[in-house]
Amino acid sequence: MTQGIDPKVWRGRNDQTETGDVRRMFQIVRAPDQRVDPGGAALIGFACDAGVARNQGRIGAAGGPVAARRMLAGLPAHHYRRLWDFGDVACTDGDLEAAQARLADRVGDMLDLGLVPVVLGGGHEVAWGTYKGLARWLAARDVPGRPRKLLILNLDAHFDLRSSRPGSSGTPFDQIAHDCEGGGRPFQYACWGVSRLANTPALYARARAIGANVIEDDHLQERHLSSAIDHLASLIDLADDVYLSIDLDVLPASVAPGVSAPAPYGVPLTVIESLAQQVRRSGKMRVADIAEFNPAFDIDGHTARVVARLAWNLLGDAPSVVNTDHAPSRVIV
Repeated sequence: MTQGIDPKVWRGRNDQTETGDVRRMFQIVRAPDQRVDPGGAALIGFACDAGVARNQGRIGAAGGPVAARRMLAGLPAHHYRRLWDFGDVACTDGDLEAAQARLADRVGDMLDLGLVPVVLGGGHEVAWGTYKGLARWLAARDVPGRPRKLLILNLDAHFDLRSSRPGSSGTPFDQIAHDCEGGGRPFQYACWGVSRLANTPALYARARAIGANVIEDDHLQERHLSSAIDHLASLIDLADDVYLSIDLDVLPASVAPGVSAPAPYGVPLTVIESLAQQVRRSGKMRVADIAEFNPAFDIDGHTARVVARLAWNLLGDAPSVVNTDHAPSRVIV
């Protein structure tokens, strides 16, 4: 089923007695029953962990979208004028495929409105629904004989290329690979942050078979950021469209404990955020999702804060501000 916006979730501190711009995100959120601004900030939730259960993971990610909104609600609005909340697609009966189909319809509708959807998961089975909505939108814009080139950047400790069916949180990018191959769509799957200790040789073999671009977690630390940024730029240049997927288990467990499979090593948040912002600012990002937030295992809201920060940055670009009040000047992005 699909659930609408919940005003009880969108609450926060009210600073209206102060001077200046004191708006917070809860004060600018709107339901899409009003006129939607093309290009505006828009999110939708996927309240589902049926795929995690099928993949023998820790369930609880179905509560992720609500917990993420609660944290996002109190953040300052800054450059945002309004935020469109399309509610949640929920999976309450175990029918994962039906829930993914509903999400695909909603994502496709949001794209048709000129929005760049940010999808809050939910388990990483969200990716199949996100992609199917994007695929519908791409198909309507393909030039005969030249389908649009899609780059999928999955920041994840896991390949999620399992071949078993029915689908689960471990299969979405294998499903996508088969769908693109069957439809003749060229795509590049880049999976960055992969942990060698979390993937079998069979999964590495599948990644090689589809020509995946792989960077393991120990080669995606802060000292590698400059080269990673350059490499990502080259991949984006070759693509017409980019789909960004962030599985929170790519982060160290100390930063993101509230996930199905906490990472003992992981990739620093500074690196993940920098890569995500590069995709957003390329102008080619069509949709993004944030997966595997499991509030049942969060500690003092650590993971919720990470989700809110990532979503806040992905929903729209902050303008560059030059601080000239003090010497030396610095650019704040």
